Amino acid sequence: MITVSDKAKEKVSRLMSDAHLDETYRLRASVAGGGCSGLSYKLDFDNEVRPMDQEFEDKGVRVVVDMKSFLYLAGTELDFSDGLNGKGFQFNNPNASRECGCGESFSV
Repeated sequence: MITVSDKAKEKVSRLMSDAHLDETYRLRASVAGGGCSGLSYKLDFDNEVRPMDQEFEDKGVRVVVDMKSFLYLAGTELDFSDGLNGKGFQFNNPNASRECGCGESFSV
């Protein structure tokens, strides 16, 4: 399961509204090779669910994850920070053994 904090829910809702996306769109979370720790997080909006996708809903936010990425993201909480130490989405990933300083990449 992928969970969503209240702050992340507010930001996702605002972004979807600003982009005029309807209820067919979901938040797609994925993992790609790269970044200073080996793997990096990706977020996008998608209105297509593929056959092997895992789909979750938390606090009204629908999240889809491909099966390969789900192996790395299971149990992750998506959060949003707008503080002085950095602004943006943050992945609180229990599977990450190491993260880079900016929090955009990780290793397992």
